[in-house]
Amino acid sequence: MERIWLKNYPKGVAHDINTAKYNSVADVFKQACKTHASLIAFTNMGVKLSYNDLDSRTVELATFFQKVWGLKKGDAIAIQMPNLLQYPIVLFGALRAGLVVVNVNPLYTPREMQFQLKDSGAKGIVILANFASKLQEVLHETNIKNVMVTELGDSFPPLKRVITNFVVKKIKKMVPHYSLEHSTFLEVPEKIKGLNFDEVPLSLQDTAFYQYTGGTTGVSKGAILTHENIVANLEQISEVMNPKLRDGHEVIITALPLYHIFSLTVNCLGLFKRGMTNVLITNPRDILALAKEINKSKPTVLTVVSTLLGALLENEKFKKMKMPNLKVSVAGGMALKGAVAIKWKEVTGTSVIEGYGLTEASPVVAVNPLDGTDKLGTIGLPIPSTEIKIIDEEGKELPVGEAGELCVKGPQVMKGYLNQPGETKQVLSSDGWLRTGDMAVMGPDGFLKIVDRKKDMILVSGFNVYPNEVEEVLMHHPGIAEVAAIGIPDHHSGEVVKIFVVPRNPSVTKEEIMEYAKKELTGYKRPKEIEFRKELPKTNVGKILRRALK
Repeated sequence: MERIWLKNYPKGVAHDINTAKYNSVADVFKQACKTHASLIAFTNMGVKLSYNDLDSRTVELATFFQKVWGLKKGDAIAIQMPNLLQYPIVLFGALRAGLVVVNVNPLYTPREMQFQLKDSGAKGIVILANFASKLQEVLHETNIKNVMVTELGDSFPPLKRVITNFVVKKIKKMVPHYSLEHSTFLEVPEKIKGLNFDEVPLSLQDTAFYQYTGGTTGVSKGAILTHENIVANLEQISEVMNPKLRDGHEVIITALPLYHIFSLTVNCLGLFKRGMTNVLITNPRDILALAKEINKSKPTVLTVVSTLLGALLENEKFKKMKMPNLKVSVAGGMALKGAVAIKWKEVTGTSVIEGYGLTEASPVVAVNPLDGTDKLGTIGLPIPSTEIKIIDEEGKELPVGEAGELCVKGPQVMKGYLNQPGETKQVLSSDGWLRTGDMAVMGPDGFLKIVDRKKDMILVSGFNVYPNEVEEVLMHHPGIAEVAAIGIPDHHSGEVVKIFVVPRNPSVTKEEIMEYAKKELTGYKRPKEIEFRKELPKTNVGKILRRALK
């Protein structure tokens, strides 16, 4: 498709980006630390970490991984924690050591953790103590030989650290008992005394992340994202932000979890290179605390999902706040509700800019312009150096104005799925086109609109839920003969999971099934509605018809 969207790029946004000025994500990091040394890189619960401090702390971690744990370039390391100062320290330390980072959702059940840790081949993990008991259950089923445990307050000054960790463990009882052979985050400086870090030569072709997603079907898959994929997306994001942002002058609220690809690439990596201060929110569900932090930090940028916007707009304190510094709010992860966007502009005086991405594209593919020409209800224009085509069922390219499957090509598109050549072949063509599974239409002005999803994926508050996984887990319940999962509309989270159950015996209850799901599935994957049926609609070959249930 001709890049008709370029004519609507704002002034100052280049049509193409150049990744050759960096040789890796670690290189981007080091240059940013040098350029913005005295500025604050991250803050969390009132504690600040400068670019200069972050630089030295990451060398310590990189040395530890390399010399104490003996990890080599290309080895995988898992990180499992919420938004804490320890996260960027561990992340950049791992990347500097040439390791492949595997982000693990802290809320995962042991079953979900086991699959991801085993599939990625991770040899080490840095985990928050609150989740270590779950790791203990599955560690013997993985390749992990090295465990580091950190506590919530480990990056705080001594007195605040002791008080925070005591309250979390002893008062709030948030750390279940665990018994693991492990190192601690706090003992790293002592363990590396007398040891020097050996710089690791990295190229853009090296792998940076195994970032897990539902892919197109069924269970989670690790998207292989190279340093070039990530560097390209950082440059693309930086370009589209040019009309609004000034290097070294911005503050961003990071309420979305850094283990999620949107927050990881946009907040932690993309805006880091521009000298931005990231205000890390550890618990975004505490809306009152989040509103207070927004009021205190005076952010210039917010990255959000529609549900978070809605929750803030319900808060009376937030609605009374003045936010003169706020320049832009960017929404991703899930469809932005029009009513929420309109109300947000009324309350804050700024538009919500909607974008679109997927893990397989590192993730950003398209975003609305930041110069005031954004179009509500669209996902905006394809970003620099990105090609788009819309195809029909036979793979034939469709003209402008016709709806079909959205396909993407660009330097941000993944190398493939880890250990899944069959799945890779289904979504990635030999000449680099990624089939997104989303149905879209492009207008004559180049603005894209998502009209439907081709796949059965359910999108709950920006997280992918695949019916196959939910069904497979629930079929292990002895009282279920057949089960089908679909997504149904939900005012709060966009969609929630509903299941239809053919019981194996009449005594099985909804409560019993809910309790079983609680043990095996993380919160957003669990069914919120259950309907019993005598039978499920099927094709003539016996495949359950989810669309008929919808």
